[in-house]
Amino acid sequence: MIAHNIEYVSLLLLIAAVVAMLARRAHLPYTVGLLVTGVGLALLRSAPAIHLTKDLIFNAFLPPLIFEAAFYLPWRALRRDFLIVVVLATAGVLLSTGVTALGMHAGAGWAWTTALLFGVLISATDPVSVIATFKETPVPERLKILVEAESLFNDGTAAVAFTVALAAVQGAGMTGWGITLAFCVTVLGGAACGAVVAGAMLLLERGTDDHMVELTLTTVAAYGSFLLAEHFHLSGVLATLTAGLIVGNVCSFTQEGRESITRFWDYMAFLANSLIFLLIGQSLASLNVHPLLRTVLIAVAVVLLGRALSVYLCSALFRRTRRPIEMRHQHVLFWGGLRGALALALVLGLPQDIPQRPLLITVVFAVVAFSIIVQGLTMKPLLRKLNLLVSEHALEGQPNDAANLPAH
Repeated sequence: MIAHNIEYVSLLLLIAAVVAMLARRAHLPYTVGLLVTGVGLALLRSAPAIHLTKDLIFNAFLPPLIFEAAFYLPWRALRRDFLIVVVLATAGVLLSTGVTALGMHAGAGWAWTTALLFGVLISATDPVSVIATFKETPVPERLKILVEAESLFNDGTAAVAFTVALAAVQGAGMTGWGITLAFCVTVLGGAACGAVVAGAMLLLERGTDDHMVELTLTTVAAYGSFLLAEHFHLSGVLATLTAGLIVGNVCSFTQEGRESITRFWDYMAFLANSLIFLLIGQSLASLNVHPLLRTVLIAVAVVLLGRALSVYLCSALFRRTRRPIEMRHQHVLFWGGLRGALALALVLGLPQDIPQRPLLITVVFAVVAFSIIVQGLTMKPLLRKLNLLVSEHALEGQPNDAANLPAH
């Protein structure tokens, strides 16, 4: 069994490498190429027998992707926009959830419980899809930080809202105090887990100058923080996010360690992205969307409406502050709010007895496909239209990631 899985993973990686080369030559987003390739493999019945599950997404793919993104987030720049990120990741997600649920209830005739579950599942932007897209697109630093940080932080709100909605569907009532307490426990508890694991890693790192040990410790921090938080039913994404921020901004490394860590996490992000988008494509091919085309179109429309209201209304709160969000940046925050692995993990993890579970899975997958393909393909033209693409010449003058890592 293990040998078969290794064989399948090796084949997928070979396919991913070829797709990466072709996508670069065709000037297409790598993630879109992987998704379409995954669909093609499944239709040809040539796809390796690896199925996308919640456990696979949470335990294998999310930790390295979240850690790698947080590792390179500069805290000084993030701190200047931290309040904006928090508002978008909390009030923005809740507003989007409400608008989406209302739209599916009124437009598609869904029961309130099903509509609410869908709103919670799909409203949080997905860090995997967002970060993968913006890695390929050179944009101004503040815009990059706003988009990526929001997609990382809004998981806490989505996790609590998902817990509340699932409890409501299963008949377990929650008071306002219970919801508030659940939010605080999930967010603060997840962050605490990340801080504890990162703190332990920092103590161990100070006692070594072996670059292999340093690299190993960052791997333990990424997976250890996530798994520790999930074990206690807290936010694994926030735990790994916290660990990555601390390690990336506080930890000191040897010169050799800096170089090894940079190369390793770049490859880990490539590896996880490659596998996850190929598997999403394979899963999409097995769904029968045609009978639900009207419902899917309504879902796409209300999801976009909810995202638009959340971005523009939350951004309006900061219009008269010292850190207003440019209208051009707001447009990118709206259209760049991609959905992906996080929504799929949540919907695949729904209990089997949840009403309309197959319907929810099909519609969520369809909305994710629209998000990755349509929004992903049009992101670079939008940035070009808004004059937000940073030239390669400008990038050459900026310090690289390895140079930004602290050294002994």
